[in-house]
Amino acid sequence: MPLRLSIFAGLRPFKPGEAARDLLAGVTLASMNIPQVLGYTRIAGTPVVTGLYTVLLPLVAFAIFGSSRHLVVAADSATAAIFSSSISQMAAPASAKYMALVEMVALLTAGLLLLARIFKLGFLADFLSRTVLAGFITGVGVQVGIAMLGDMLGVATASHSTLLQLQEVVRGLPQFNLPAAALSALIVAAILLGRRLDTRLPVSLVAVIATIIASAAFHFADHGIPVIGPVPGGLPAIKWPDVSWSETLAILPVAASCFVMIIAQSAATSRIYAVRNHERVDENADILGLAAANAAAAISGAFVVNGSPTQTAMADSAGARSQVAQLVFAGVVLLVLLALTGPLQYLPRCALAGIVFTIAVGMIKLDSLRAILKESPGEFSLAIFTAASVVVIGVEQGILLAIVLSLLRHVRHSYRPHTMVLTPDPSGEWRQSPATPGAETEPGLIVYRFGADLFYANDNRFADEVRGLVKRAPTPVRWFIVDAGAITDLDYSAARSIRDLIDDLCRQGVSMIFARVNPYLRSDMDRHGITAAIGETRIFTTLHEAIAAVRFGAL
Repeated sequence: MPLRLSIFAGLRPFKPGEAARDLLAGVTLASMNIPQVLGYTRIAGTPVVTGLYTVLLPLVAFAIFGSSRHLVVAADSATAAIFSSSISQMAAPASAKYMALVEMVALLTAGLLLLARIFKLGFLADFLSRTVLAGFITGVGVQVGIAMLGDMLGVATASHSTLLQLQEVVRGLPQFNLPAAALSALIVAAILLGRRLDTRLPVSLVAVIATIIASAAFHFADHGIPVIGPVPGGLPAIKWPDVSWSETLAILPVAASCFVMIIAQSAATSRIYAVRNHERVDENADILGLAAANAAAAISGAFVVNGSPTQTAMADSAGARSQVAQLVFAGVVLLVLLALTGPLQYLPRCALAGIVFTIAVGMIKLDSLRAILKESPGEFSLAIFTAASVVVIGVEQGILLAIVLSLLRHVRHSYRPHTMVLTPDPSGEWRQSPATPGAETEPGLIVYRFGADLFYANDNRFADEVRGLVKRAPTPVRWFIVDAGAITDLDYSAARSIRDLIDDLCRQGVSMIFARVNPYLRSDMDRHGITAAIGETRIFTTLHEAIAAVRFGAL
């Protein structure tokens, strides 16, 4: 299946006036995001310099092949947490073997994204509902926040389990490092306060620069405050990940989890900003751009990159209106790699952990959870369960559980749709009442609405509810009208159940009528013999016609 390429779609139409604005926005974006991508390496378990690598070649690759003018493709806390939780059990974090596995995860993710583009599998993102996605991101935020407590307080932690890490931190509190704790608390407070004042303030960058200067001047490392140590400069080495076939198969599920998260987050983010700016976005091109970005990450010593909602929001607030800003961001990163990595060795670990902790706080979606609770307590419980699963079970398992829960929620809604009996009020308008035994529209008539397609999982519920309404009706039922406005599909199992139901009602002297039948349902009814069973004259395209036919004896 050939791919239609549209190069640099995120830069076109190119306007010199807007490009000047994007130039400034790109510099601002770099000042806000460079500390963040350095912090993401603490989540990923990779050397600090790899954070800079994620916003070099991957940014350029997406700008070339992607479609969105706004999406920022870079390191992301959710995907970093997904692969680090699994790969850290296969190799020591930041080791050569660990980095090879991380790079292969990025390459496999790129391959899955390419397949998604070729076979148009972007719809898979729809299997992760916003409810469970909010719960998943919240759970990752809690997990990341707990993981950073050790470095922030100067307490050693060795476990990969979130609950065990928290237990180790609590046990180590009597020996916590007071200077490190005070410095990290100051940084967290400053960044959170800066966010409340103006999200465009580069408080994280100021914190990084200030702590580097203070660390170099006052020799923090000699006073018990650990620093990150030497950071290699220069361009990343281009190489293929050195991973065996068996190891590749072992990490394929990790790449699949990253793939799902990338598809879900990136698609939602690019749609939001395209609508906001009255632009068209080519989702297939964006998937290809994400595949190219992850391939670039894999061969340049970086880790999985994602269309980051957080960083895209930062770019928008900085005034970015095209991928020109992202290319400028990459140019600033190139300058840092070539000339400014030396001072990074003095950056205190507690300062970096504090920056990541603020990222984790931002991931805990309290506003979204409150909105879900207000509108749907059941979905709120689902989101909380997902968040708790991420913390207790693990990130990779959490996202798989999130997908399963999303599918189960959809099946449950189809299995137990809204059903009702329609009754007229004094003004003649239709009023909806619960489809409970004893309900009727008027003596001898029941108008029943079923709120979903009929298929093998809900056909028995449909038939049982119809029988219960007929049996318990206050007066003998002569006409039973099914309002089929919400039914667009009918499978073989449901058709057999309906034919049996028609025969059963006929023996009781009850005639079944279908109203508001659309062409798709009518085709299924014809094919499965339902039309022949009830007769052409008892199928209507409107409810008004069906009721009029009953009342005026036209049947």
